[in-house]
Amino acid sequence: MSFERENIHRMSGYVSGEQPDDPQTIKLNTNENPYPPTPAVDDVLAGFSRTRLRRYPPPTAIAFREAAARLHGLQPENVIATRGGDELLRLLITTFVDPGQPIGMTDPSYSLYPVLAQIQDCPVVTQPMTPDWQPADDFADRMNAAGVRLTFIVNPHAPSGALMPVGRVDELARDLNSILVLDEAYIDFVDHDYATTPLVREHDNLVILRTLSKGYSLAGLRFGYGLGPASLIEPMLTKTRDSYNLDAISQEVALAALADQAHAKNTWQAVIRDREKLAADLRELGLDSPPSQANFLLVSVPGGLPYKAPEIYQKLKELHILVRYFDLPGLQDRLRISLGTPDENRRLMNAMRSLLD
Repeated sequence: MSFERENIHRMSGYVSGEQPDDPQTIKLNTNENPYPPTPAVDDVLAGFSRTRLRRYPPPTAIAFREAAARLHGLQPENVIATRGGDELLRLLITTFVDPGQPIGMTDPSYSLYPVLAQIQDCPVVTQPMTPDWQPADDFADRMNAAGVRLTFIVNPHAPSGALMPVGRVDELARDLNSILVLDEAYIDFVDHDYATTPLVREHDNLVILRTLSKGYSLAGLRFGYGLGPASLIEPMLTKTRDSYNLDAISQEVALAALADQAHAKNTWQAVIRDREKLAADLRELGLDSPPSQANFLLVSVPGGLPYKAPEIYQKLKELHILVRYFDLPGLQDRLRISLGTPDENRRLMNAMRSLLD
């Protein structure tokens, strides 16, 4: 006898990137920041007394929410802190979407979105992106016609790294009848002034996802947050969020990381420099990629080379270098390569040259 819900029985779960046990493996497959977090994190961990763990943490992470609000020019009621960005995605669906109501997204997109929709037993409405990795001009019309309740957009886009103009985000929020969830997990790696957060004050249907996993080098902490109008943040904060969803240690580490903007920005600039060099080096081998504003490149593998994309992925794996291959329509001739340290990037290029020269 199975007690599993039927829609859960039918679905496939989210597939994470490979996590190697071998410390010598170069891990360029899960978009982690190659540089360490602020030394202030060490100070928090060293100074945290174990006796404090007998008490519950601040239930809504108010100190972090106040700091995030100051950083973005908002109010604490516009901020919710979550266990990674993924908890925010789940909260948005379970708070605002009934089972059976459709959820919209581009194709391709973050592969967790349809999994979360399936858990809630919601149909998924997708639309292919344009050749330059932007939502189509009629994207809002398509979502509205399908009665979509919640729309996910990754910006910068994953897996391409393409960035939407702020004006286009404003337009989508205005034109969509649904809540627009702007997933800005990679926003810290944009190489110019860019800010969508002021739009939170202008639209009652816009929620922006942020995470400390990428830009703040804290993927192992699992700490994210959402920015939005109080009318959308409040029900998640007070009704559907798990009680004490963020432990005391993670709250203090996250607060220290957010406070050290100078350190974080230095790592962002390093990743941007590394990104431009790696893209240029790959182009010399005939491996082009669209302009990326994230900490990864989506590399095309054209015909005529000794190996196809899945074969390069496998041969790199045999050399203890992990990149990401998606066996999906429109991506089968591409590899997504996360930025590593300069030394890791050099080792990757040495391996690529040995395979393709």
